[in-house]
Amino acid sequence: MATLQSPSGHPPRERPTRAEAIVDLAAIRHNVATLRDRAEGAQLMTVVKADGYGHGIVPVAQAARAAGADWIGAAVLEEALALRDAGDTGPIFCWLTTPGEPLAEAISSGIDLSAGAPWEIDELAAAVDDRPARVHLKIDTGMSRGGAVPEEWPALIRAALREQAAGRIEIKGIWSHLASSDEPKSDVNELQLATFLEAIAVAESFGVEAEFKHLANSGATLALPETHFNLVRPGVATYGLSPFGHARPASELGLRPAMTLKARLAMVKRVPAGVGVSYGLTWTAPRPSTLGLIPLGYGDGLPRHASNGAPVQSAGGRRTVVGRICMDQCVVNLEDDDVAAGDEVVLFGPGTAGEPSVDDWADAAGTINYEIVTRLGPRIPRRYIDTAPVEE
Repeated sequence: MATLQSPSGHPPRERPTRAEAIVDLAAIRHNVATLRDRAEGAQLMTVVKADGYGHGIVPVAQAARAAGADWIGAAVLEEALALRDAGDTGPIFCWLTTPGEPLAEAISSGIDLSAGAPWEIDELAAAVDDRPARVHLKIDTGMSRGGAVPEEWPALIRAALREQAAGRIEIKGIWSHLASSDEPKSDVNELQLATFLEAIAVAESFGVEAEFKHLANSGATLALPETHFNLVRPGVATYGLSPFGHARPASELGLRPAMTLKARLAMVKRVPAGVGVSYGLTWTAPRPSTLGLIPLGYGDGLPRHASNGAPVQSAGGRRTVVGRICMDQCVVNLEDDDVAAGDEVVLFGPGTAGEPSVDDWADAAGTINYEIVTRLGPRIPRRYIDTAPVEE
């Protein structure tokens, strides 16, 4: 039950929760410990960008630290600073900034930052006050996102060494990102690794002594040990989701999905055959059926592309979302289930009790498991549970 504080001073009242995402912190710890073992001696950075992939950035970071994460990774400055505000004093790496962002607070907070172009070095140096900026130089090894392409890598190195000599920055790392680690046998991985090794050699020829070299994301941490170097950066695997989808499910990798999404039916009605459902009437009941109204929609992060196909677990077992998913609600065909308004349905969970998984919803929407959990909005409260002690 959720407690509401009355603004009038009357005693608070309680109401049932319309929907909730339950996050098992023991599963997060288990996954971090599993990934730490797979890192084979390299340090582990737990990536908590996008509000911990929808699971909650601060609780996930705290659970990860408890399970031995050496680093926490955040994409943008507000995430990294929120972790510091929450009391995280350990190493934090933040890699995505744009021209003109206020870097001084991050530098003074001891947050490691990325630079992939000389202008980023200049902005970091200009923001320095009482301590040098800790910088990881990014080489574009073939993904064509951030980082210096090999032809521009020497210019980035020279700019960094100039500011390091002036005491304004400290080169702490060299890094890049893999484009195809979810396909471990892809030749692209070998090509990117070769480019990364060449970039390290070039940097060292200039006299760079970077403490950390990091390339491996979740897929590489689990399947490409040659990419581990001395720091790995798993993201989605932290949350018990396989970067390989159904090709290698989470259970096969020793991972435990951490999130379960539940809702309470807002309405249940019996309809005759031939009745259409939701906008556009894209589904028609083939026979008399019981329909349930789920008070969640694309405004809460459910993918509209999962209309007419997303799975749900009710008292009668697996059922299907029918009709178009709306902004605030969707309809499930409960067939002949004996259910009533207020009864609980499970949209997804670990799958250990027959409920749909995040991968099942991803399949229904034609997307990846990352997106399903990350897009869940703030109207869905997160409730944290802890099903086991910290695993050693």
